Amino acid sequence: MQSTRRKFIKSVGMASALFATDSFAKPFNIIKDLKKVSPNDKLRFATIGFGIQGHGDTRAALRNPDVEFVAVADLYDGRLTHAKEAFNKDLFTTRDYREILDRKDIDAVIVATPDHWHDHISIAAMKAGKNVYCQKPMVQHIDEGHAMIDTWRKTGKTVQVGSQPSSGAAYAEARRLMKTGAIGELNFIEATYDRYSALGAWTYSIPPDASPKTIDWDTFLGDAPKRPFDATRFFRWRNYRDYGTGVAGDLFVHLITGMHFATGAIGPERIFASGELSYWKDGRDVPDVMVTVLDYPQTEKHTKFQAVLRVNFANAGSIKNVTRIVGTEGEILWNAQGLTLTKRKLPKAPGYGSGESYATFSNEMQAEYKKEYDAKYAESDRVAPPVEEIKYETPKEDDPHAQHFRNFFDNVRKGSQETAQDPVFGFRAAAPALACNLSYFENKIVHWDPVAMKVLKKK
Repeated sequence: MQSTRRKFIKSVGMASALFATDSFAKPFNIIKDLKKVSPNDKLRFATIGFGIQGHGDTRAALRNPDVEFVAVADLYDGRLTHAKEAFNKDLFTTRDYREILDRKDIDAVIVATPDHWHDHISIAAMKAGKNVYCQKPMVQHIDEGHAMIDTWRKTGKTVQVGSQPSSGAAYAEARRLMKTGAIGELNFIEATYDRYSALGAWTYSIPPDASPKTIDWDTFLGDAPKRPFDATRFFRWRNYRDYGTGVAGDLFVHLITGMHFATGAIGPERIFASGELSYWKDGRDVPDVMVTVLDYPQTEKHTKFQAVLRVNFANAGSIKNVTRIVGTEGEILWNAQGLTLTKRKLPKAPGYGSGESYATFSNEMQAEYKKEYDAKYAESDRVAPPVEEIKYETPKEDDPHAQHFRNFFDNVRKGSQETAQDPVFGFRAAAPALACNLSYFENKIVHWDPVAMKVLKKK
């Protein structure tokens, strides 16, 4: 597989080089090159991959001022037609993303393709001088992360990884509280992302005209194993390991991103995942129930802690998708709608006599123990401070998706690489999620170096 992958990447690079030469017919040779965009000009962006997330990203991007949507690339003709219908009849559309990268009048691209194309297109875009907003997970496989980071550093382009919920107000408040030590020393995090619907479980609609004529199937496959045309795989690609990253890459990565944003963590050192394909047995080869345990080492920003994440696509019970950060003096519970901080401290004195060994002492030893206890603890030491609860409601105008793009566009205008989720941050969130898949499918504990960002051999 790796050998095939290397040959594919090489062939894409050769094709890109040929596309840039005079011997190849360029469709844009009649378009006048525009001057380099200044901070006062509109940023012109294109979307590569115009499916569910591509639509959402484009609309969120346009909720920012001084940006212009100028081009779309997608492998299904119907989406190209819809792009013109929904946005602009004069919008440039193409099946070939390289035609977009060749244009000099495009400042940035949104990469919202299936996961197995993220690194290929993002790297090609940076090398072509484009700033990149790449959907999460930044890469499909762990061994692809460093190439993305190296290209970002060498080209100096602005890159934002698209796990947008962390740009919301509740996440910012959680981060502020953690910095103040509001819950004492961190020791545990649990987070869930459950669903209970066919669409939530990626059983997406398939258009009646789906066929090899309306879809560029060979390009979709890319470096994935070759197989005959299959509309289900094209439109429900998240269900297959060849193109997606399962519940871990789609949803755990959001939870990990939020955890890292709030706590300043950079990654776990041990990952173990377990689960099953419980309900959605429709031909998919990824689980619909997964639980993972991630062990985080102590750093300058936090104590050692454990995180437990869960996804259940057949949760017919109460679905409360929240992140709970627990410390020695309270907890922070949050989701997109708001946050609750509960402060709770133990009394200094441990107490005695109720459900423990004191009652098994002889009368003489009970009296002696009580005498020593009274001498050691004052009455005030025996009472816990009252429980304090503080609630924070997300402002109605909060728009994390648009705000995430605002951060991206602001950095593009400044020529800065300091986005909220640069490729290093993005890989440190993606890699543990991808390690969950590695653990699940190979039934093993994955050891990870969060500083060097690499898988370690079993200790």
